[in-house]
Amino acid sequence: MQVSKKEGRVLEQAISRWRETDVISEAEFDKLKASYKVTAFDWKRVAKYSFWLAISCIVIAISSALADQWLMGLLVSLFNLSDFMKSMSLAVLAVVLYFLGVIKKQRSPEKIFSNEAVFFLAVLTTAMAVAFLGMAIDNGSGHFSLLLLLAAIVYGLLGLWFPSKLVWLFSLLSLGAWFGAETGYVSGWGAYYLGMNYPLRFVVFGLVLIVLGSYLFHKWQARAEFLPTTKAVGMLYLFISLWILSLFGNYGDDYFWIMAQKSELLFWSILFALSAIVAIFHGVKYDDGMTRGFGLTFIFINLYTKFFEYFWQGTHKAIFFAILALSFWYLGTRAEKIWHMGSVKRLVKKST
Repeated sequence: MQVSKKEGRVLEQAISRWRETDVISEAEFDKLKASYKVTAFDWKRVAKYSFWLAISCIVIAISSALADQWLMGLLVSLFNLSDFMKSMSLAVLAVVLYFLGVIKKQRSPEKIFSNEAVFFLAVLTTAMAVAFLGMAIDNGSGHFSLLLLLAAIVYGLLGLWFPSKLVWLFSLLSLGAWFGAETGYVSGWGAYYLGMNYPLRFVVFGLVLIVLGSYLFHKWQARAEFLPTTKAVGMLYLFISLWILSLFGNYGDDYFWIMAQKSELLFWSILFALSAIVAIFHGVKYDDGMTRGFGLTFIFINLYTKFFEYFWQGTHKAIFFAILALSFWYLGTRAEKIWHMGSVKRLVKKST
């Protein structure tokens, strides 16, 4: 196992301490020492950021090309095509990129970042193809949510087929965008749909995504690797929506929200806190780091939000931020200790 210099120091101190106190034998000490290697440089992180920079440079290159008159003339001639032809051309380009991504993944599965970078370009090209298709078939109805649903279906099928968790992630994001746009369209772009404002709708959407994703990928073991991504997106939709509800409630009009008493929003704050506690309990009971992490993160967000809400006006700002600083300092030290314990625990599990 390759670890950073900082992680190596922590592991070395822990293993040496165990040996000094006779928690482990000399043989186990040597085995643990040989089970990891300190890397001089984090090449994985360099690879990750390099590919993101490469994609950014591609975007910059295209922008620079637009400033060149000759290239601009060529692009104008290409973009004089109808919207339908633009859509078809981009769709063909997307197919080529997906094909290249699949070939690269089959030949070099260890090159995670370069493979996903190709898929990311394919995803962007697909989005542009769908956008031009929408322009081509637009009849003025404003029902653009169907295009988002089309994108979600395309990304979903391709992501599960390849497989690619990145493409699957864009499918889930597109599905969420479709849900919001579709309920808005059906309600005539009003504040409520079935008595729910947007945040409350996405609470339901997040719960459905978590439940269906857990059921599907527990049954479909060949694609079980997609469960963490699905659950993470579902929990993001759920907890961010609950946080917004704890601030604004199920109100769709600024006037009614301003007139509402803080006690009227208490129900949503309690629901937010209970949801976080349930996630923590699930994470502890089933040793699920994701649900435990989401629960802990958002219960602290809830507490800090209420702290700002109730004490910002009546507390001297020096005292207010001093209390805030002390709480964050304590939280940071506890988190650092837990992180160190987790690193050592993983090392012991791998070595035994």
